[in-house]
Amino acid sequence: MSAAEVHVITHPLVQHKLTLMRQKDLSTASFRRLLHEIAMLMAYEVTREMPTQLIEIETPLETMRSPVIEGRKTVFVVIMRAGSGLLDGMLEIVPGARVGHVGLYRDPKTLVAIEYYFKMPQDMAERDAIVLDPMLATGNSAVAAVERLKETRPRSIRFVCLLAAPEGLRNFHAHHPGVPVYAAAVDRELDGHGYIRPGLGDAGDRLFGTK
Repeated sequence: MSAAEVHVITHPLVQHKLTLMRQKDLSTASFRRLLHEIAMLMAYEVTREMPTQLIEIETPLETMRSPVIEGRKTVFVVIMRAGSGLLDGMLEIVPGARVGHVGLYRDPKTLVAIEYYFKMPQDMAERDAIVLDPMLATGNSAVAAVERLKETRPRSIRFVCLLAAPEGLRNFHAHHPGVPVYAAAVDRELDGHGYIRPGLGDAGDRLFGTK
């Protein structure tokens, strides 16, 4: 992977569902369903380079060696709480993956990410980590989560989000230039409160129906 790599997933189905999610009058149930569906669609692109291994199988006609993914070597790392909205869709595509959690909250004054929970599977050195968080806004939470994740020395790291801001991408890749980012869109900018514009609001609030 090249430094500061960003993959914008422009598939028409992803873009169509993202447009629906951006609308302010969308119900919580519909937002949750669409995020689940987009996660499934994005999983195909994110796992494009997933390692495979050959196993011997029997077709109705003969024995052959054929590839299967090393799903149990994949770890989906959820940045709580909004990252959980992407998890189920990803697991539908890679059901054998393990799941890790990073609990962070953003200080409302400094916007600095503060950790309150961290739990990963064992033997991370043998695993490929895919970090999930719908919004890459300031990038502070993503930077902190990946910094902490690197302490476990996973085989590789990728970051998946629904929306990213240019400021967040710059911040993230200033700290983690070798970690590729996968996003459905890169929006225009951040506002003074650290929200992505035009964005879709607070993904966690819209996912869980909270304010």
